[in-house]
Amino acid sequence: MIRVQSVVPDSIGGELGLVPGTELLAVNGRALEDFLDWEFLTADERFLLVARLPGGAEIEYDIERPEGLPMGVTLEPPRIRRCANHCDFCFVDGNPAGLRTPLYIRDDDYRLSFRYGNFATLTNLKPWDVDRIIEYRLSPLYVSVHATDPTTRRWLLRNPEAPEIVPQLRWFAERGIAFHAQVVLVPGVNDGAQLERTLGDLYGIGPGVLSVSVVPVALTEFSKLHLVRALTREECRAALLAVDRMATRALAERGTPWCYGADDLYLQAREPLPGAAWYGDFEQRENGVGSVRFLQTRIAAALDRLPDMSGKRVGVVTGTAMGPLMPQVLDDLTAAARARFELVVVENTVFGPSVTTAGLLPAAAIERALAQRNDLDLALLPAEAVNDDLVFVDDVSADDLAARLPMPVRLSYDFVDVLGELGSGNAEVGTDDHGSAFRVPRSALERGRG
Repeated sequence: MIRVQSVVPDSIGGELGLVPGTELLAVNGRALEDFLDWEFLTADERFLLVARLPGGAEIEYDIERPEGLPMGVTLEPPRIRRCANHCDFCFVDGNPAGLRTPLYIRDDDYRLSFRYGNFATLTNLKPWDVDRIIEYRLSPLYVSVHATDPTTRRWLLRNPEAPEIVPQLRWFAERGIAFHAQVVLVPGVNDGAQLERTLGDLYGIGPGVLSVSVVPVALTEFSKLHLVRALTREECRAALLAVDRMATRALAERGTPWCYGADDLYLQAREPLPGAAWYGDFEQRENGVGSVRFLQTRIAAALDRLPDMSGKRVGVVTGTAMGPLMPQVLDDLTAAARARFELVVVENTVFGPSVTTAGLLPAAAIERALAQRNDLDLALLPAEAVNDDLVFVDDVSADDLAARLPMPVRLSYDFVDVLGELGSGNAEVGTDDHGSAFRVPRSALERGRG
């Protein structure tokens, strides 16, 4: 059963009289389980909807829906399918107390994999889940493989009942379902020969596996450090060599590298990043693959839209991972906008210095870094650091943070989203009453997750 959270006025849903709290029961006689059923079963131009209004009245609607016209109905968030694995390296298990509540949810949900690109292990699929994936063609899915050797994978997942992943993926691929895969590299477990086998096995499945990312394990001060450790520089280099060998083969045989190391793997190995062309369409950029090069391509494509900000000083907040790489990105911005862009590298005070991504920076650490910066005309904060409600991991809202800082602040994914807005005349640097007018680029609201 699913419920309506909100209805757009003058939409189809509004004209029907649907209101928040309405239970959406069935479409064309088929019971609605979740948002997938709602989206797929209401895609036809005409259908029968059975709903129960908050007062208890059950009504059947004969709906004619012109192609492309939205229903105007937002559903209550779905019940998330929880993870039944117990990985030693699980980042959620390494969370300290005091964070926003959803960060303690260990999800392993193929629906969120299809909708948002969340990685799932596919270890908890029931027969009806498999049927829905095929029926609705939920493709591509994002899958945490980690290892293709069954024993190694079950050990990594701490799940002796995990199905063998290669036959599972091959079965889906034969039915038209494609995948992006990831390998979280745990030293001494799935690196070395195991990594070579994993890449070879996934490549052997064929074009159904669209890409594979190899990501170094991320640990916090609260992780199970007695059971798992970070990779050494030499181990990262060895992993990159394995990735490069497979990528070279894939490039020759399929015309694409197919297999990619995460930016952080290059950083820890102290090796230069590949050029932007290497990453193609940047399909795994939200997994930290090609993030820097993606930023550069976005800036290059928008140079003619950037305003002249001569004389302005702009602080760019980032985590310690991007600290060494960001100057090359800011050079492009400086040349185009003529502003002075100053990098503000912030160490994570919640998870510890080993967590270096900008997307997990707490508001408290950002505030500490900017509180005395009266010399800045504007500060750009990583939009990935807030969720859809604009709340940081330490449960501080962006508005509250902005009210405590001495300069206007903006959330930005790629700098162009904010600077382009300034160039269009929709905003001005230095004029915010940022206690109540904290501005967020539209893309932050549309793409933010967490």
